[in-house]
Formats: sequence, C-alpha cells, structure tokens
Amino acid sequence: MIPHFKLSALAAAVAAVVAGPLSAQDMTLKLGHLANEDNSWHMASVKFGEELAALTDGRIVVEVFPNESLGKEIDLINGMQLGTVDMTITGESLQNWAPKAALLAVPYAFKTIDDMDAFASGPVGDEITQQIIEKVQIRPIAYFARGARDLTSNRPITSPADLDGLKMRVPNVPLFVDVWKALGANPGPMAFSEVFTSLQNGTIEAQENPLALIRSASFYEVQGHVNLTDHVRSWIYLTIAESTWAKLSDEDKAAVMEAAARAQAYERQLFEKSLADDRAFLEEKGMTFVEVDAAAFQSAAKDAVLANVNDEIKPVVENLFSQ
Repeated sequence: MIPHFKLSALAAAVAAVVAGPLSAQDMTLKLGHLANEDNSWHMASVKFGEELAALTDGRIVVEVFPNESLGKEIDLINGMQLGTVDMTITGESLQNWAPKAALLAVPYAFKTIDDMDAFASGPVGDEITQQIIEKVQIRPIAYFARGARDLTSNRPITSPADLDGLKMRVPNVPLFVDVWKALGANPGPMAFSEVFTSLQNGTIEAQENPLALIRSASFYEVQGHVNLTDHVRSWIYLTIAESTWAKLSDEDKAAVMEAAARAQAYERQLFEKSLADDRAFLEEKGMTFVEVDAAAFQSAAKDAVLANVNDEIKPVVENLFSQ
C-alpha cells in the first residue's frame, strides 16, 4: 500500500477562513492540467472527481480540463492564487516560489520508487508541502509518480565511461546540462519537437525521457537501446487553491483528502501497468534494454548536482546521496 498525505499534517496549515464554510450548497471545482485524456494523471483526476462527488452526495463536482485547455501550468498556478482556478497538477515549477519544491526532480536522489515514496510521504515531504502552502497559496493533496528518465542511444551505455562526448538532447534545465557534462556526455538543450528529426539525421546521438514519452514520440524508430539510467525519479502534486480550501467545511475537507488518497492509489496502479506495457511495446519494436552501473552514475553526478541546488535544500540532497 503506497503512503499518502496525512490529513492532520495538511490541516495544520489551513489559512484563515475568509468566507463561511460550505456544506449544504453545491460547489464546482475547476481542475486544469497539461496531460492528454490517455494519461494516467488525467484518469486519476477524473477518478478524484468521481470519488469526491460520491463522498459529498453530489454537492461538490469536479470539472477536469486536460491538454492545457484551461491554461498552461504557470498560468493555472497564477489563476489559483487569484481565485479563478481551483485545482491543477504541478511539480518542480513550484520552486519559482518555494525552493524546497526543487526536491521533486533531483537527479540520482532516489535509487528506487520505494525510496521516493518514503521521502515524499515523510517529514521532508511534509516540509515541502508546508512551504508550498505558505509561499504559493496552493495545497498539495496527493502526489503521482512520474516515470523514471532513461537514456536512449544506438549503442549500449553501461557506465559513465561509455558516454565519452555522446551528443545528446536535454531539456533547457541548467541542472540537467551540468549533470550530463559531469558524466562525460556532450549535452545540449533542444525543443522536444526537434528531437526525433535530430536523432534521425545524426545531429544528436541520444536523448533522455521516461518510457511513456520514448514510446509516444516513436523514438524506437531512430534509437536502438534504452539504457536504464533511471537518473531522475520524481513526483508531481495534485493541488487545490488555498482560497478554495478555506471555503470548505471540515467535513468536506476530509472528503477532499479521502478522494485524493483514492485517486493517488488508482493512479499508481495505472502507472505501474503503463511501465510494464511501455517496456513490452518498445521491446517488441526492437529496442534493447540495458542495465547500467547505477552507483557509478550517481557518484559521477554528485558534485554537479550539489553545485546546482539551492542552499536551502543542499543539506537534504547531500543526505540523499549518502544513503
């Protein structure tokens, strides 16, 4: 059974109530996110709405808006702060306001998904949650796992020594660029939309992404190997605006948290199935999965990671690397 947010910890930081609690009247929550309808985050969002409607006898309805149809991630966060949006799914973008949110996507911080779960639902996870509530005025109520990022290439990569100048695409994130340089590769930022063609014509030799994106982007047509670097294990939050939370009665707050816990458990089931399905699909398409020397990658990446993280979270990251 996967851990989920503790209601007592979340309720401890409730903002001052600016309006009377809702109990008898109807309420519609607008939940916007960036994923498409086939994504497990969207299906879990719909599940959250179904569970909350059932728990409140239909008094609270959730309208889900996928595909950025309600706005892009930062726009939605701003809307939640202004009171025009009720909910979204968001992650390390929150570090723009809350530095501890950077812990949601630190390379080589977690060896396994169980390690990530223990961290996300433990004391430091609670600290991240509280800082987001205080600094951003939105409240994490559940979290969804993201697929680990893996390196694809046309030759097997088992250790940092095998990278040796490998030309690869990375997102425009300084931390990612510096880490791959430290590992020995030749990384360069590039728009995701350009990656397939660049792999096809040899401008780059490799890229890194979760299995779901490797599959949906058809990288199996231009890459032969998935090297199981698992270099970033991360999660993302289902959140509700503090202004919306403050309008709820205690009973309805409890219902929201219970619906969120059920949605989190449901999403994890979908997530685990998708990992198995994506690997089977990619293997069927001819990709070879390569085990790597994870300890060697983590050791080589450590200094670059620590040099890029905020001083506020550096002690936590140092501790994660020492485990």
